[in-house]
Formats: sequence, C-alpha cells, structure tokens
Amino acid sequence: IMLLTDPEIESSLLISSDEGATYQKYRLNFYIQSLLFHPKQEDWILAYSQDQKLYSSAEFGRRWQLIQEAVVPNRFYWSVMGSNKEPDLVHLEARTVDGHSQYLTCRMQNCTEANRNKPFPGYIDPDSLIVQDDYVFVQLTSGGRPHYYVSYRRNAFAQMKLPKYALPKDMHVISTDENQVFAAVQEWNQNDTYNLYISDTRGVYFTLALENVQSSRGPEGNVMIDLYEVAGIKGMFLANKKIDNQVKTFITYNKGRDWRLLQAPDTDLRGDPVHCVLPYCSLHLHLKVSENPYTSGIIASRDTAPSIIVASGNIGSELSDSDISMFVSSDAGNTWRQIFEEEHSVLYLDQGGVLVAMKHTSLPIRHLWLSFDEGRSWSKYSFTSIPLFVDGVLGEPGEETLIMTVFGHFSHRSEWQLVKVDYKSIFDRRCAEEDYRPWQLHSQGEACIMGAKRIYKKRKSERKCMQGKYAGAMESEPCVCTEADFDCDYGYERHSNGQCLPAFWFNPSSLSKDCSLGQSYLNSTGYRKVVSNNCTDGVREQYTAKPQKCPGKAPRGLRIVTADGKLTAEQGHNVTLMVQLEEGDVQRTLIQVDFGDGIAVSYVNLSSMEDGIKHVYHNVGIFRVTVQVDNSLGSDSAVLYLHVTCPLEHVHLSLPFVTTKNKEVNATAVLWPSQVGTLTYVWWYGNNTEPLITLEGSIAFKFTSEGMNTITVQVSAGNAILQDTKTIAVYEEFRSLRLSFSPNLDDYNPDIPEWRRDVSRVIKKALVEATGVPGQHILVAVLPGLPTAAELFVLPHQDPTGENKRPAEDLEQISELMIHKLNQNSVHFELKPGVQVLVHAAHLTAAPLVDLTPTHSGSAMLMLLSVVFVGLAVFVIYKFKRKIPGINVYAQMQNEKEQEMVSRVSHPESRPYVPQTELRRPGQLIDEKVESQLIGTAPSALQRV
Repeated sequence: IMLLTDPEIESSLLISSDEGATYQKYRLNFYIQSLLFHPKQEDWILAYSQDQKLYSSAEFGRRWQLIQEAVVPNRFYWSVMGSNKEPDLVHLEARTVDGHSQYLTCRMQNCTEANRNKPFPGYIDPDSLIVQDDYVFVQLTSGGRPHYYVSYRRNAFAQMKLPKYALPKDMHVISTDENQVFAAVQEWNQNDTYNLYISDTRGVYFTLALENVQSSRGPEGNVMIDLYEVAGIKGMFLANKKIDNQVKTFITYNKGRDWRLLQAPDTDLRGDPVHCVLPYCSLHLHLKVSENPYTSGIIASRDTAPSIIVASGNIGSELSDSDISMFVSSDAGNTWRQIFEEEHSVLYLDQGGVLVAMKHTSLPIRHLWLSFDEGRSWSKYSFTSIPLFVDGVLGEPGEETLIMTVFGHFSHRSEWQLVKVDYKSIFDRRCAEEDYRPWQLHSQGEACIMGAKRIYKKRKSERKCMQGKYAGAMESEPCVCTEADFDCDYGYERHSNGQCLPAFWFNPSSLSKDCSLGQSYLNSTGYRKVVSNNCTDGVREQYTAKPQKCPGKAPRGLRIVTADGKLTAEQGHNVTLMVQLEEGDVQRTLIQVDFGDGIAVSYVNLSSMEDGIKHVYHNVGIFRVTVQVDNSLGSDSAVLYLHVTCPLEHVHLSLPFVTTKNKEVNATAVLWPSQVGTLTYVWWYGNNTEPLITLEGSIAFKFTSEGMNTITVQVSAGNAILQDTKTIAVYEEFRSLRLSFSPNLDDYNPDIPEWRRDVSRVIKKALVEATGVPGQHILVAVLPGLPTAAELFVLPHQDPTGENKRPAEDLEQISELMIHKLNQNSVHFELKPGVQVLVHAAHLTAAPLVDLTPTHSGSAMLMLLSVVFVGLAVFVIYKFKRKIPGINVYAQMQNEKEQEMVSRVSHPESRPYVPQTELRRPGQLIDEKVESQLIGTAPSALQRV
C-alpha cells in the first residue's frame, strides 16, 4: 500500500508491506502530481512532479531517479510488452529550451543524454504523442495543415494516409484493438461532428467507416466522440450519427463495414405496444461514458457478459435529452427492453449474472433493484434503514465478486457513510453444467459475424445459482467468405450497387510506382478483408490483392525537392536533394543531376539515391538545379530553383541628416555581409500607413512637410528579418557648415557609429554654450573617416504656433554668429581629462532656397554664369588667404567617396548574379559605405559649379 501526504504540509510517501499494519515514511525532494505503475512489474513506478519533471523508481517509491525535465503532462508511457524488447523502456514527450516538443525514449534507470533515442526525426506538435498497444502516433503541422504519423511495432514512422481531400484539422485515436486503428477525424468542413476511419494493420491506409458522428466538449474542454465500443464482442460499436440536424443511434457488428438503426422495443414498461417503424422511428442511446470512477456511465457492458448492454435513451425520430428511460439488451443489441422510466446506475455482479440498479436522484434513497434474469424482471431491496444521499457505488474487483459498496451521507452536514452489500446469502449453490444453455451471437439472424459463428454459454433465466468463473465462448466456427466480409480498399469508394470503385482522385496504377521491371507488387482488387475477420474460402481468393509483375514504364512525374521541403539552403552547409519519380522503371534508369554551380553527378538507379543527394554550395545566389531521368522507354526532366544564402548579420540605413522640403532624397540599405542572397526590402517613411516593398536596396522619395521624419527599412533574408531606423530633418531652407577639429581628436577616434553619435552630441552642447543659440536650431553630424570632420546644420526656428518667423534672416544671423565664434576658437570641449578639442569652421555651404531646374532665358543664363565665375574666383582667393584647415581634407574625402561607389559585375551564365562591393578599408565596410554619400547632401557652391 502506498499513501501520498498532503503536499501543502510535506512531500512524502508512506509505504506498507504488511497490508497496512505498519507504514514507513520516505521523504521526497519533489511534489508528485501523478503516478504511472508498470503493467507487469509491480515495483516499477513513474512519477510526474508539479514542476514537469519525470522520475522513476524500481523499488516501489523508496528511491527515485530523475529521468527527464520539461516533460509534457500525461505524455509519458511504459513500454508495451511484445512491441518493445526492453520492459523498462519509457516513452515521453519533452519540450526543448526554445519551446519545441520532441519524442524521446530511454531506459528508466539510464536516461542520460547519450542514451536517449529520438524515434521521430525533428520536432512534433506539442501534446501529440500517443503510445498505445502496437502503435505510436505523433502529429506535425506544416503549411498550416496537421500531418499524422504512425509507427507500427516500433518500426520507422510513416505518414497516415486518409482520402486525399479529407484535409483533417483534428484527429482522435478511438481504438487500437485487433491490430487495427479506429480513428475519429474532424475534416475541413465539419464543426461539431467527426468522421470515423478504420485502418489497415500497419495503421497507415485509412478508409471511411461512418460519417458525421456527433461530438461534444467535456467539462475540461476535452473532445468527446459519441462512439461506444461494446465490451466482450470484437468489432461491435454503437455511434450517434447526425443526419439533417437529427442525431440517431447506429450499430455495427463488423467494425464499421455495415451500420443500421436500433429496433425499438415492441412494448413499454407497462406492456403497452410501442408503435415505432424503421427508419422513421428507432431507439436512440446516450453513449457518454462516466468520467467519475465512482459512478457508472449512462451506458455499460462487460467482457464477462458479452450479450448484455444497459443504456439510457429514448424512442423516437432522434436522440433527446428529455423523456429518458433505461433500456437493456440481452442479445447483443438485436432486441431491447425498457426497464426503468428514469435514469439509473447499473452494476454488473457475478459476471453479469446479477444486475444491480440504483436510481439517479439528488434525493436520499434506501432501496435498490436486483435482476437475476438479464433485466427481464427486477426485485426491490432495502440496503439501509436511513435514507442515504448516494455519492457513488463501487463493485469490488474480482471474477467472482458478489459484494458492492455504496457510499454517501445521511445529511449535507454528516460525514461519509459506507454501506457494504453482500449478495452471497441470496444463492444457496454454485451453477452446474446443466444450469447453462447455448446462445449464438447474431445480427438480425445473420450468424456469421466477423467471419465466424460464435456460441456462448448463458445461464438459464429460471436458475438462481452463482455463476462463479466465467466460462467464455463455447465454440467458434469459421464461415465461408462473402462480399460482406470485405471493405473497400484505400482509394476506393462503395457505390449504390455495392461495388468498390476508384475515387476520382485515386489512380490505381500508382500502386506500382515504386516497382521495377522484373519484380512484382500486390495489385488491389478494390477490396480488403476486414481486419480480424476469420472467414475462409468463398470469394476470398477473388477479392484478395494479387501479386503482379511490374510493367516496364517510361519515367513520368519526376520531381526534385529538398529534404526539408524548403527552397533555400545556407552557403557552405550540406543541402540534401531528393529525386522523386511518380512512375517508371526505377532499377534500369540513368539519373543525371546538375547542381547549377558547374558540378554534375550521375546515378544508375533511384534506389541508390534513397537517402538523398548531398551537396555544398560555396557561393550565394539562385541556382538552377536540373535532373534528367532516362530509361529504354523514355525520359523526363525537372528543375528546382534553389536560393543559397548566408546569414544576414547587420543592416545600416544610409541617408542625409537634413534635406529640403519637396526635394528628392536617396536612402540606401547597406548590409553585412554584402552578399547574402535573395533579399526583400520593406520601407516605412513619412506618414505612409502601408510600406513600400522593393527588391532593390535603395529608394528615392520626397517629403512635403517640414519637421523631423523617421525612416525604417526592414530587410528579409530567408527566415531572418533585420531593420534599421534613422531620422531626417526636413525644412524649406537651412544652412550647413563644415567643421574640423584640432588634430588631437583623431588620436581618440575609433571610427564607429556609436562614437560619432556621442561626439556629435558633445559638439552640439559646446556650440549652444558658446553662442547661446537654442539647441533646436543646431544639428551636428560627425562624418566617417579620418581626419575627423563634421557637418553643422543651422535649422530655422519655429514658434509654438507653427509659423516660421523671418527664417532667411534668422539663418543668416545664426550662421554668422556660428562662424564668428568658431573663428575666435570659442567652441571647444573636453574629450577626457586633460584633452581639450578645438572646433573650427571649414567652409560655409548654402542649401538651395528654390529649385533651379526649370529653363532660363539666354541673358539670364549668361548673367548667372558670370556671377558663378566671379564667385569662384573670390572663393579661391578667400580660401588661400585664410589657409583654413580642412580644404585638402575635404577634397581627399571626396576622392575616397568616389572610390567607394558600388558597381555591378557581370557574370558568366553558369554562375549566379551577385552584387559586388569594392571597399578601400575592409575594417570600415559598413560605416564608410553607409555614410560616404552623406558628405555631399548639402552641396557647396564649389561643388554646384
């Protein structure tokens, strides 16, 4: 006996080895949420903790060992005897650090990283692992659709094949008995119903068994399918099907091959005739099984009483939640009798020899009902002298039990009361051979069910003796096979004439697509025998798939894809290509693969390429991969355009700091590395609500209103998206001034964007302190490269009302003040203790006040040229006279800028097109290329001439 302590007080186990006489306490360092005992080894236990860790014990909880962390709740299983060689193997679903789920197996006492296996390659959908009998199921969603995979007897996983256009959105495994999978599938056009599908032995190929089965949600949100598997009779199911918004109950005896409605009783409880004619009226049953282990469900059957079914329901045209009565069948659903007009809980005692019924009511009761003749007659008994509010009823385990326990309370304030009822005194003897009669299982008189005649022993209704151990079936005799023993094979559908014909989407010849000349394959007749059907001879040979020689076929339906189904690969890494052929002679076929990068390979047959073709691309670009297949009967070819990329690490947006209103501005996205493959650029600027998407890394645009504007570029490369954001000032007019610095600043210039941003802020602060000009007038941008230079922008003042006040005069006055202070060496800042940096004026540039692009008259043009030449002369004299530092520097930087222009290089046709970038200093790849264009954004008078 094992007891768990209250976790709010302590975490311990109390274990008794002497039937509860004494207990020993074992403290735990984790809190148990659930336990799973091994089906064969009584001392082996799995414990799931509240922090999602899984522990194992081989000593009935006395010692524990951690198996795995981050285990998904209720997704851990012991090995299944027969399917697993190791009895201590544990199947589990675990979450990775990044939130994915994967299927793992390991030994309970040796579950280290090195000893874990991953039977399913890659990740699976969360909470999808099921290990049941000979089958393991997982789910994997891709392309927005769930795909289901099955492993039969722990072999490799195969994708489960439903009819082509079923397009499932949810699946539940109903049964895996008798080497077959019964599954409920909700298809794309269903909301509250499911279709029932039944598989072949491997659980791969599924055919439709019943459409539109009713479903509902349980109290915890779990899906409940209105399908009930009758205990004791293999292949017998009850289902509630929705037809024209009416729910009706159907029954099958051959695993869904045939369904029919239930015949209503001939008379009611009082013996009056019931007028109910099929198919307009029938018996309908509630098929939900109780989730409470202490109360029986509204339908019940037992393996030890194969002919008896007790359920609640109603008679009419459809299933109803009102006018519910209790019904019993003692001949496996062929005929039914009404036994109560209200819902009752029914227990099976003495292997079904005794039925005990207790009324479903919220009121206290003191009586129960007994039947010794399979529900034909009932006797009333009192089980307590004081009426009891019944909370539950338990039949004690064991094959010969005649004891039941009723527990409840006498009042809402009283403690629980347990009443033990022993029926042994009712019987005075055990049953003998002469107390039994034979009973043959049938379906409306048809004795051959699942290919056999089965005769059971049943106690004679007038004999009141204790059955004891169940005798089981007396005999089973195989039947001759008929068409009714065969279902439609995968890809075939049953038509109104009873024939199984190919569905519109199915090509029967596709079954031989993996077939080679000289070999053979099983050619389906359109039928397959119902799994576990035991019929012999008859039409068995006619309907069974027959071996057939593989025909010689020309290659057709050739495809080349990547192993992961993607159209991208990474530079320098292996990419696996798979060649797929819909049909053709695969053994005598020559395959030639050209990877598009100057390398090609040849193979003699497809079987040598089962694991795929691995190849490494050393360059980025789009490669045209071609495959040619030839055999003696013909040829076929296929093409794959593969995008080879390398990871994008950094994006830098290059654009001017300031621009003129309504003037075209260029923005460029500069990448590191510069060659990453196919890219998509998404631009956000101004007040646009929709982005601009381009395949080029540069765009031009205009701003129609003044102010500060943000521009963002997002670059999409494969699965990665990077972005950069910059701000640009837009004004009708502004002034710009080149700044230079004392040479000591170059000693501390690492030439990186962060340093330039910080120094720009310090220079602006120094200008504000020296001139008293408000900060909103000033924008400073330190330029890349050495010697250190900067651009000072003088911006117009804007009052709180939004109207400019004498902007031209303000700009001229501020510019003159700036130049005056700079020439007086009044602008300086301390870079670090003891390092003073002086700021100088290099030269003044004027932003255009108006657009000069329209044509002018001849005289005006001559006058303009004269003014320009005079201006040029005065400017040159001014420069040489003043000896202003920075002129040579500026010319040198302009020369460097021209060297850093991007050029496109043409390539031979066999090589992919890749943009090339020539850079003077590789160490400054991003910054110089990004900001080299910024130097000339506010052109000087000299540049304009």
